[in-house]
Amino acid sequence: MKNKVLYLIIWSSLLLSISSMAQRGPGGPPPSEEKKERIEAMKIGFLTEQLNLTPDEAKVFWPVYDQYQGELEKLRKERRKNMMNAHERLEEMSDAEIEKAVDGEIVFRQAELDIIKKYHPQFKKVLPIRKVGRLYRAEEEFKRELLNKLQDGKGGRRQGPPPGGRK
Repeated sequence: MKNKVLYLIIWSSLLLSISSMAQRGPGGPPPSEEKKERIEAMKIGFLTEQLNLTPDEAKVFWPVYDQYQGELEKLRKERRKNMMNAHERLEEMSDAEIEKAVDGEIVFRQAELDIIKKYHPQFKKVLPIRKVGRLYRAEEEFKRELLNKLQDGKGGRRQGPPPGGRK
């Protein structure tokens, strides 16, 4: 029973990821380099404000954070490629291929967690623990704000709590 529930959750997650990519259109054009740079600048400003970094903290924090983000982005880029491939072939995929795609999602999540665990001690070396806690919270807040801005630009914000009843 637990295995069935686990596969249902993972499969649902995979389908949600695929459907969100599909909304970008065929081939899912990536954001322009200019748009990426604007988002990155917004994120840097947001994190700097939320963390209230001193100049000395900023000097040692940003290189570590940039490495962290680089590793996550490389992993996520590979995931997007795999997800797009699965999306394009979903109807013709065998059960074994679908299972491999779903299992790949678990591998991705573990690899993402491994990166977070790798950098957590490094963040604690360059920032006080209170600011490390703020960092993780600020990253989530930034994602939420960015999604809200994107939704506003595409016909308005979604009303009500996010899926799953979380705020």
